[in-house]
Amino acid sequence: MKTIKAILLMGVLLAGGSCTKEFDTMNTDPNNPTAIGPQYLLPYAIETSIDRYWGGRTRFERLNLDGTMLWMQYLTRNIYSNEGDNYGVSVAFYNNNWKAFFNDSQVNFQRIASLAGTGGRFENPNYEGIAIVMRTWVFSLLTDMFGAIPYTEALKGTGDQPIYTPEYDSMEKIYAGMLNDLKLANEKLSTTGPAVSGDILYGGDILKWKKFANSLRLRLANRQAAKKPAESKAIMTEILGDPVKYPVFTSNADNAALKHSAVLPSNNEWHQVMIQDGRTDWNISKTLADKLNELNDTRITVFAQPNKAGKYEGHANGLPDAIATTYLGTSSDLGTYFKQTITPSVLMTYAELNLILAEAAVDGDITGDAQAYFEKGIAASFDQYGLKVPADYFAKVGNVTKEKVMEQKWIALFGQALEAWTEYRRTGLPVLPTKDPRAIFENEGVLPTRLPYPTTEYSLNKAKLDKGISLNGGPDNMRTKLWWVEK
Repeated sequence: MKTIKAILLMGVLLAGGSCTKEFDTMNTDPNNPTAIGPQYLLPYAIETSIDRYWGGRTRFERLNLDGTMLWMQYLTRNIYSNEGDNYGVSVAFYNNNWKAFFNDSQVNFQRIASLAGTGGRFENPNYEGIAIVMRTWVFSLLTDMFGAIPYTEALKGTGDQPIYTPEYDSMEKIYAGMLNDLKLANEKLSTTGPAVSGDILYGGDILKWKKFANSLRLRLANRQAAKKPAESKAIMTEILGDPVKYPVFTSNADNAALKHSAVLPSNNEWHQVMIQDGRTDWNISKTLADKLNELNDTRITVFAQPNKAGKYEGHANGLPDAIATTYLGTSSDLGTYFKQTITPSVLMTYAELNLILAEAAVDGDITGDAQAYFEKGIAASFDQYGLKVPADYFAKVGNVTKEKVMEQKWIALFGQALEAWTEYRRTGLPVLPTKDPRAIFENEGVLPTRLPYPTTEYSLNKAKLDKGISLNGGPDNMRTKLWWVEK
């Protein structure tokens, strides 16, 4: 599945003295094999984009395991602390993730949208809608990682009038475009429309694609709410006010999660890194273990394995190797659930949706019951792992507040650390503990606020890149704050 290849075979006629006036006709393949259909492009584009986001097997560029899972203090390093845990990243980290998301993901999603769009060779609004949803999801990852990026001109390199040095757009403009595109995708997607194949995310279930489109639209509207409150309120009101036209997730059965197989190469990427490649570099962070132990939160039994003493414990982030290795016998390993071949890669969940709505209700952006959304989000997160909420858990957590919503969202986003990183940078929540005095950090001790632009943009698109840097309002480093920051 992951290495799907389209092999185009062309027959060659070799016969002496066979030139005829019908030569052009004879050499035209009636099956038109040079046009690759959406059903072949879609599974490759879905899997490559999700694998990049969730795992990534290549050392020094693992976006999640060597970046955001450490920065958000879900995991910590027991060796090689300079590979992400100390806020340092390699050039390959931002170069190759930029390249992969644009080249392997966006180019193919754009091709699908063009081929399946009105007047396209394989016209099918459901393929087009799916491609728009996935293209938007990837653009949201890119802009939330880097800030201003090429957007309106980004995918025109193969057009009739190709653009090889695309303009950068502001995050505000990108968010407006993404929110409009998700509304368009919901309109394109039709449960009574033509069938699709090659859909490895939802198996061709168009209703679930509509739910993902609208749930993702709520995520993005909430994310920009502090900057564009009136627009965000209107979007949320529109979606929540008409669940027939704008369906959203209603249970964990709707979760956007790529189900992996037990057969290579479609395994869970974390299994490939930690089991197949035998990497044991990570333990549970003390921050996560301490918080879940404090709450008697049974999700820790899934997130971690007990140590030799039968306890769930972690060690601090950013410790140099000489200190970090001393915790090998006491720090809990990552839970076995996340190391299985078939463990899904998660894009968005019913739990997250409810916690988004809880935050929106607390902030006054919607009129719903914040406490009810809060408790539904927590219950859905436990249920996602086959767990029941402990009898005293809601009493222990207490009444809903913005701080409590963001803390529970952080817990619920375990594994989806790129989203947790964005939520933390946006709100400053949850409040992370004071750094261990023995820890040594790069980036002037600042938890990264964004990724630097790739070196290829400096060499191939410098003039447009300079504009993009100015749109971010700060230098091209990992300390410049992005547009949606609330304070």
